[in-house]
Amino acid sequence: MTLNLSDNHLVGRISSDIGHLKDLVALDLSNNSLSGTIPSNLGNLTKVTMLYLSNNQLSGSIPQEFGNLISLVQLELTYNNLSGQIPRELGYPMELEYLNLGTNKLSGSIPNNLGNLKKLTSLYLSDNQLSGYVPQGIGKLMNLFMLELSFNNLSGALPSGLCAGGQLQHLTAVNNKLVGPLPSSLLSCTSLVWVRLERNNLEGDITRMGPYPNLVYIDISSNKLFGKLSHRWGECYKLTMLRASNNNISGVIPSSIWKLSQLGILDVSSNKLEGHIPLEIGNVTMLFNLSISGNMLRGNMPQEIGLLKNLEYLDLSSNNLTGQIPGSIGHCLKLHFLQLSHNHLNGTIPIELGKLVNLQDLLDLSDNSIDGAIPSSLGGLSLLEALNLSHNELNGSIPTSFQSMSGIQSMDVSCNELEGSVPHSRLFEEAPIKWFVHNNKLCGVVKGLPPCDLPPSSKQGKRSRSILLAIVPVVVSFVFVTSLITWQCKKKKPKAVTANEVQQNKIFAIWNFNGEDVYKKIVDATNNYNNVHCIGTGGNGSVYKAQLPTGEIFAVKKIHMGEDDDQLNREIHALIHIRHRNIAKLFGYCSATQGRFLVYEYMERGSLATLLKGRESAVELDWTRRLNIFWDVAHALSYMHHDCFTSIVHRDVTSNNILLDLEFKACISDFGLAKILDVDESNCTSLAGTKGYLAPELAYTTRVTEKCDVYSFGVLVLEVFMGHHPGDFLSSMDNNNMSALLEDLLDTRLPRPEADIASEIFQVVTIAIRCIEPDPSHRPTMQQVIKVFSTAERSPADNLDYLHTAIVIPACWA
Repeated sequence: MTLNLSDNHLVGRISSDIGHLKDLVALDLSNNSLSGTIPSNLGNLTKVTMLYLSNNQLSGSIPQEFGNLISLVQLELTYNNLSGQIPRELGYPMELEYLNLGTNKLSGSIPNNLGNLKKLTSLYLSDNQLSGYVPQGIGKLMNLFMLELSFNNLSGALPSGLCAGGQLQHLTAVNNKLVGPLPSSLLSCTSLVWVRLERNNLEGDITRMGPYPNLVYIDISSNKLFGKLSHRWGECYKLTMLRASNNNISGVIPSSIWKLSQLGILDVSSNKLEGHIPLEIGNVTMLFNLSISGNMLRGNMPQEIGLLKNLEYLDLSSNNLTGQIPGSIGHCLKLHFLQLSHNHLNGTIPIELGKLVNLQDLLDLSDNSIDGAIPSSLGGLSLLEALNLSHNELNGSIPTSFQSMSGIQSMDVSCNELEGSVPHSRLFEEAPIKWFVHNNKLCGVVKGLPPCDLPPSSKQGKRSRSILLAIVPVVVSFVFVTSLITWQCKKKKPKAVTANEVQQNKIFAIWNFNGEDVYKKIVDATNNYNNVHCIGTGGNGSVYKAQLPTGEIFAVKKIHMGEDDDQLNREIHALIHIRHRNIAKLFGYCSATQGRFLVYEYMERGSLATLLKGRESAVELDWTRRLNIFWDVAHALSYMHHDCFTSIVHRDVTSNNILLDLEFKACISDFGLAKILDVDESNCTSLAGTKGYLAPELAYTTRVTEKCDVYSFGVLVLEVFMGHHPGDFLSSMDNNNMSALLEDLLDTRLPRPEADIASEIFQVVTIAIRCIEPDPSHRPTMQQVIKVFSTAERSPADNLDYLHTAIVIPACWA
């Protein structure tokens, strides 16, 4: 007897009466909206062979009684909210071939006796909160075809004997804490088709890997692997993607790799590879993503690169390449990202680069020895968003054709030998002087550059035009800005443009030509800024959710009328020039007589403050997600302070200004108070920010530094782990209470963290205490915060009970 009620709209609990259907052979309740716990008496269905409860909202633990299902062949519980440990009783149904527990909230270790399921072919445990070692018994499952362990907190080594049965095709263990070498059985596993082991701490020699005649996809990046790339990789004839970046791989790229006719992505960046880029590179005609940056490659860029007609992403930066950039690169018409910086390239910029009309994300030739004039053909790159030609030996003037580069958002030509007038355009009128410093005699519209010497008649004409422009009323001004930077993501996933992203590009391309149409679309989408659509209110504006007829959703920040233009301009100026995955994306802005607004990426989960206030949403923010929020915000602030064209201080880092998307990725938002620091100025300003997050030195000085953000960050981190603003804790420190147990500082709405997570939280909270030291000189920089925690995270595990370990308050509070 079979009961199939899948793909309906069922709600409520699963009836325990089903457990009385003794003759039931198959039960399928998947793809509904069922909630509550799984009835334990389903364990009475001893004849059932297939039990599917996936894609519901089931909670609670997996019943131990499932161990009685002696006839069970397939069990699927994925995409629910199941918690607790995997019951060891699941190791009893000896007929089990397919076990899928992925995408739940299961914790604890993987039961050892799952290794007793000799018929098991597929085991899915990804997207849970599992910890501990992967049982050695799993390596002895001779029929194992598919093993998914990704996105957990698993540690230890992969089990020896993995793939000893010669059946394993699909192996993923992404984003865990696995260590040790790859098992020898895996190094020579010829059945492998799909392998993802990135973002672990695996180490060991990979020289003996392969051959893998069936392999299609492999990613072993962001580990500690060493050795050389073997010539055996050339025998992976079906290979479409090879990622091995961020390891310690040495030697040369074997010539056999350039014979892989199906290879689409090759990323071996950030290793210790040497040698030349061979002429045979032109054979890999399917290649669309090539990243060999951050190595020690030398010699010339071969002309044969021009044969890669499908190439979209090319990064050869941070090597020792010499010679000229080959003009043949102009044949790679699909390129949208070209990064050749930090090499020793010389000669002139080939005019053929102007043919790359799809170049959009980046063209970076900086930090080379390129000379000659900037070719005017580059002005034809109308889609290009970022251009960097700095730190070369370029001479002549900036071509007037640059006026037509409508997509450009940032440009850096500093540290060259350029001279003459900067082209007159809106972009350059608002551009920072940093883009143009350290040249010969540049002059013109950029604030900070000297005016150009013009004949009297020209001066008079310019003055007349200025007067004429001044008396023309400005009705609408809209500047198209796009911040879809992708190269940081390239290390994590293959380039994939979703339908939404394509549509977004289209709508903003339309808006770029019709500012009034922009305003009308926003007004219609928000029902004239009706409070129903309001999702937040700040000091200088309200934020609305705007869903356009196309289906796209944006966050629209409407600036209060009467507010000083400086705050709007400051927010725009900051966001145009910073690009980071953890900084809210600004798509565009509009300043019109009817009103002013900014158009942002919509973050589905809203602010961190709101999530921490709600009990259910706070529980969703488990300890791992809170640790990830720490990482996200830390990396964004480090970028702003240390990696931008000049340091940017946010000045209002609070839980209200941290937004989260569906995947709980955190982004810093609201740059209305941001200040761009100038090394030649005092950087004094009026007091601004949110009470409770302000650095104490702002009570007696008006000088803003990056350490003000560091203090706010420390308060924010304590708030994230305590679940509320740490005001009382900060007061207790002022009263010379010199220590506190970690357990007393943690959000009581969550279960106590397990030992390995508690260790990480202890390190983070300790860093947060350092960030809120009264003396700013004693606070770490954001770069140091990341480095300290990264080092602590990699340190060997110990047996210390961190929950009952005291957090020591520095003596400077005494």
